[in-house]
Amino acid sequence: MSEVVVVKLGGTTLAEQRQVLAEVAAVARKRPVVLVHGGGKRMTEWLERLGVPTRFEGGLRVTDPAALEVAAAVLRGVVNSELVAALRDVGCDAVGLSGVDGGLLIGQRIPDVGLVATVTGVRRDLLDSLLVSGQVPVVAPLARDEEGVVCNVNADDAAAGIAAGLGARQLVLMTDVDGVRDAAGNRLDSITPEEAEALIADGTISGGMVPKVRAALVALAWEGAEAIIADAAAPDALARALGDPSFGTRVSTRTHAGAA
Repeated sequence: MSEVVVVKLGGTTLAEQRQVLAEVAAVARKRPVVLVHGGGKRMTEWLERLGVPTRFEGGLRVTDPAALEVAAAVLRGVVNSELVAALRDVGCDAVGLSGVDGGLLIGQRIPDVGLVATVTGVRRDLLDSLLVSGQVPVVAPLARDEEGVVCNVNADDAAAGIAAGLGARQLVLMTDVDGVRDAAGNRLDSITPEEAEALIADGTISGGMVPKVRAALVALAWEGAEAIIADAAAPDALARALGDPSFGTRVSTRTHAGAA
């Protein structure tokens, strides 16, 4: 298992993420980092502007051909370029790409949500070559499916697929909530796969948190790996996610749930 850390950022405005990006740059000076980003809020804004309706099923955006055009333009064009530029502004040697570039992400279409795929494979040598050269790959969540069709990918899913494919020791899912909560509303410091599945089954984990938790479970493909779901807006969020067991929710085969 490698010391690579995969960090997933949401799709909020660049101004709200500058502190986290500075932290990404600081971590990248010590260990290899892959940054995967979403863009949901920006996509919704553009879809509304263009009169394209938005619908979600099971926390995933239903993507028709019109919505996919917007997704590709916003994710790869707008958000990816902004993040790469911002990282370079803080001295981080970043390079932008999508899961389509170089065949980075191999996808399989998800039924009933249109042009949406889940990650089934990663071209590891492409990322390894960038990491060895000191670059931080900044990945937009797009992939080609089994028929070669470009599809939208949930960013948590993309990050988890990359983490599993690289054998990354840690996956950090930066979000707008402070972690996973139990039925009483208490944040859980840690949770096992079995506990996560039970909370999904009884509806305690619901909506957009379901894809995040499922992604966290994918990242546990290697023994000793862990995934952390944490609040990107908190001070020193990334450093605390990587080093403070009481910050966010850790998903791992070694941990047991406990309320904060």
